[in-house]
Amino acid sequence: MYITCLDLEGVLVPEIWIAFSKASGIPELKRTTRDEPDYDKLMRWRLGILKEHHLGLKEIQETIATIDPLPGAKEFLDELRSFTQVIIISDTFTQFAQPLMKKLGWPTIFCNTLEVAPDGEITGFRMRTKESKLATVKALQSVGYDTIASGDSYNDLGMIKASKAGFLFRSTDKIKADYPQFPAFEEYGELLAAIKGVME
Repeated sequence: MYITCLDLEGVLVPEIWIAFSKASGIPELKRTTRDEPDYDKLMRWRLGILKEHHLGLKEIQETIATIDPLPGAKEFLDELRSFTQVIIISDTFTQFAQPLMKKLGWPTIFCNTLEVAPDGEITGFRMRTKESKLATVKALQSVGYDTIASGDSYNDLGMIKASKAGFLFRSTDKIKADYPQFPAFEEYGELLAAIKGVME
């Protein structure tokens, strides 16, 4: 029995922080987990920039409302869900993810939670568990599932390595060069075929 575990940003939807960087005119916010392997460090740095510029949840949600899934992402997800269970495992936050899940047809997502003050300032964040992607894959395996995982960033490597099969999708040249053992794809059709190939 298989469950496919997918990253969200960069795989199914554009990177939220890159979109917000463009909308806010703050180039530093373009930094993502493709650039910084330490997610805790990255988020604390982001919150510092938001505070400095007096930006909060409302402004980010206004940007998210304008984001659509990547071309072909919903069709890929619909076809994938027709023959296997799928869980999106993301380091994003429930306050960011909901409008995107609606556009993707409400797939299952495991993610984290922001701490937000009454005035909308993002004061902190609560991670669901340590190394949540790897921990989730191991938990699924502990109840009898084989996992197939795909993502694009450093924070996806744990679940990719731990799964029966793992694939990079639209990753960086550096990550692809550093981890040549993982097949790397650019198109949804290729990834779909690879997942089907594992399950046959």
